[in-house]
Amino acid sequence: MKHRFFLRGRASTLAILLFALAHHNLARAQGTATTLMVELRNVVEYQVDTEDFSKWGTNPNITPGSIGKGTGVGCVGVPLIAYGDIVSINGQPARGTYSSRGVAVCTNPTPTDSVHAIADTTWASMRYETYEILQSDGVTPVGSIMINGLNNGSPIPPGPAVGGQNFAIVGGTGAFFGARGQKGGRNSLLNGAVNARTASITEDPANRRLNGGGHVLFVLFVVPLSRPEIAITARGPAVVHSNDFSLVSASKPATAGEILSLFATGLGPTRASLDPGQAFPSSPLAVVNSPLAVSLNGKSSEVLGAVGYPGSVDGYQVNFRVPPDTDKGAVSLMLTAAWIPGAPVSIPVQ
Repeated sequence: MKHRFFLRGRASTLAILLFALAHHNLARAQGTATTLMVELRNVVEYQVDTEDFSKWGTNPNITPGSIGKGTGVGCVGVPLIAYGDIVSINGQPARGTYSSRGVAVCTNPTPTDSVHAIADTTWASMRYETYEILQSDGVTPVGSIMINGLNNGSPIPPGPAVGGQNFAIVGGTGAFFGARGQKGGRNSLLNGAVNARTASITEDPANRRLNGGGHVLFVLFVVPLSRPEIAITARGPAVVHSNDFSLVSASKPATAGEILSLFATGLGPTRASLDPGQAFPSSPLAVVNSPLAVSLNGKSSEVLGAVGYPGSVDGYQVNFRVPPDTDKGAVSLMLTAAWIPGAPVSIPVQ
């Protein structure tokens, strides 16, 4: 870390008092969805178009799938499995794996051949999807989002535009523990979008990146179990000057370029594995695992470090630097964790 986290004596006592007040007066927003735009590359769907296991994954070349190609494979009940590479979330670099397991259902109110199933709705397949998200280093896990639903059809559910999809977010892990929500498509917002490529199960999936695939943009409307929130004390937001832990206030405002510390809840798991309800340790400090962002009036701040506050179970300290070009006056401060924003608070800057 570039800056020490905790001071001894009177300053430390004040920080603990601030945190106690924050927990007493904190009002959390719940039930509001956060939009995550997940960009994928090399998306390939492998269709189980032969029962001969000895042929699966044996062809190193691009091998188109056979479902619906008039080759006698049929449609209803054909298993599917798809993969893709996560490359960004909300335009910010990220890594990870998209995987989807499904089965063709081929429903249609007016089926014209024996390969479709009669139904009141029209859908191509039913799927279970997992978005396993890593930080941009490709190593640090952030969390996973699990989704179930129907793909490529109609009618689409009411609410936000989701394209020809009917998917529910049914849970998550890590930073997305307990998440709910809905998924859709947003290829219209992606330059150079290409639909997922369909391949035969005989194509070697080890060559997926070499052979290439779709470039797509999915939208996840995530309702998190909790969201990052800067704590509020009786005297204002729990944001302090890092040099003496005094509260940032009208009588002692922040200055451009200064290092501040804020106290918050809802920043998710730390790199130290802790069970629910287990307090954060003091040595070693529990470093926050999720990617964090702090902004002042929309300008990105340098985040110097973030840890679970020792002795608390959902309290965190984040050190950050006020951008040198921050405007003077009342400034809107916002904290984001794992691309999920919290409610902004206002602090004075001189």
